[in-house]
Amino acid sequence: MKRRTFTKTLALMAAAAAIGLGSPALHAQGKTVKVGVLHSLSGTMAISETVLKDVALMAFEEINAQGGVMGYKIEPVVVDPASNWPLFAEKARQLISQDKVAVVFGCWTSVSRKSVLPVFEELNGLLFYPVQYEGEEISRNVFYTGAAPNQQAIPAVEYLMSEDGGGAKRWFLLGTDYVYPRTTNKILRAFLHSKGVADKDIAEVYTPFGHSDYQTIVANIKKFSAGGKTAVVSTINGDSNVPFYKELGNQGLKATDVPVVAFSVGEEELRGVDTKPLVGHLAAWNYFMSIKSPANEAFTKKWAAYAKAHNIPGHKDKPLTNDPMEATYIGIYMWKQAVEKAKTFDVAQVTAAMAGQTFTAPSGITSMMDAKNHHLHKAVFIGEVKADGQFNIVWKTKGPIKAQPWSPYIPGNDKKKDEPALMAEKKM
Repeated sequence: MKRRTFTKTLALMAAAAAIGLGSPALHAQGKTVKVGVLHSLSGTMAISETVLKDVALMAFEEINAQGGVMGYKIEPVVVDPASNWPLFAEKARQLISQDKVAVVFGCWTSVSRKSVLPVFEELNGLLFYPVQYEGEEISRNVFYTGAAPNQQAIPAVEYLMSEDGGGAKRWFLLGTDYVYPRTTNKILRAFLHSKGVADKDIAEVYTPFGHSDYQTIVANIKKFSAGGKTAVVSTINGDSNVPFYKELGNQGLKATDVPVVAFSVGEEELRGVDTKPLVGHLAAWNYFMSIKSPANEAFTKKWAAYAKAHNIPGHKDKPLTNDPMEATYIGIYMWKQAVEKAKTFDVAQVTAAMAGQTFTAPSGITSMMDAKNHHLHKAVFIGEVKADGQFNIVWKTKGPIKAQPWSPYIPGNDKKKDEPALMAEKKM
């Protein structure tokens, strides 16, 4: 190769690297950049996850209409892991290795996130995870835009223990049998012990994904509640929530008798349920559709128009928004901001640029990505179910609170770092 040609080639490579084209994380053809969406569109989790795919597509459409990301039009690549946890890992590998996406937005259950995590770390991909979870994890390749336990589970139980929340003394922990409910309940049990609650006043029951017969369990809740003021903490996930809430209504278990607080039930999960018998039962989230703010009014109107224009089943006639939709939306816009700050799609540089990113969320509250632990600072809201399936907010924090990925109620967590290893330390 002639010296002049060689010098020109080096200059072109340097220019490409400056905007991220030399990076394996940027895969723009012409003026498009591929972005992955990894959500169950079939199976037991479709009831919750399908709408996250739709709100992601809405955000991409908005961004493209505004000129894209650094001038690159977003090209979404949507896959369906079908509520099959090993398939999540396969689809994640496909998105990163074959489809060459710059980032992935996806997963709901912790078992799906745990399934894909080794793939993202091996291939140096970037995942934005939009759902509340059990904590006990930090990864350089993941940004967690949902709540950690201290931003949802702990405040909810503290509220139920308080005079305003009914002064619960006994606790029935009911969840789907996988990592999120079991770890969350491990944290909650330790927290309750720290408050002087004995094991005899804590029941713990799990059911498989897709479980539909809650007759015996609800009867056992009623029996357990005879021993003192009781609250149910529900970490049931997916379509099992529908038969559970229907059974509460069938057996006349009212919130005034035994309040249920749910961490995975929002407006979407209550869509197919007669909520009149459920009035007063609770959910703890970082966003509710019923929040009064100009930002939320704009968000819900935008979603209603999008759902109608795109003929989205259910939502075209009854548009609903919920917490994981908001967390998805926040994550997408923060990623866009970080790319534009870094002036590249390179994973390491975008990750560095995510530190301290802020975004005014649909809740009207400004969320901030923690500079170290890859979790959002989030406000907490507790809402009561209303007859129309919406939530009346009965309690909220004064402002955003910092996530604690490593729960202080788990022994040994005080020795764990609140920061993922640097990208430069990653074995390639």
